[in-house]
Formats: sequence, structure tokens, C-alpha cells
Amino acid sequence: MQDGSADMNQENVETLKNVADGVAAVTAIGTLMQLLPAVAALFTIVWTGMRIAEMIAGKPFAEIIRRKKAE
Repeated sequence: MQDGSADMNQENVETLKNVADGVAAVTAIGTLMQLLPAVAALFTIVWTGMRIAEMIAGKPFAEIIRRKKAE
């Protein structure tokens, strides 16, 4: 693997996270306007919880989960 590949991979992950954040926000607004079902609200709650956990821990959510299983 070249040095640039890892950076590009991380950049893709961050882009995907930003897109999912946008989808979560639109989902929340749609749910509040009663345009989307409660399942969409559940997705938003779970996704937002994962992102908050990432911000607090300063690590990707996958690493947080792996650490919890190891303990």
C-alpha cells in the first residue's frame, strides 16, 4: 500500500460520516414534521449517539466498541 492510500481511505471515511450526519439531520427534521416513520427517528438517535461517543472519546466508534469487548 502506498502512503497516500491510507490518507485517502481516512478521507473517504470522514466524507461518509459527514454524509450520514446530513442524512441523520434530514431524518430528524422529517420525523418531527411527521413525514417519516419512527424507524427513521431510531436511526437518527443511534447515529447521533455514536457520533457523540466518538467526540467524547476522541476515537472512531469501532475502536470504542473493540475496547469495550476486550475489557
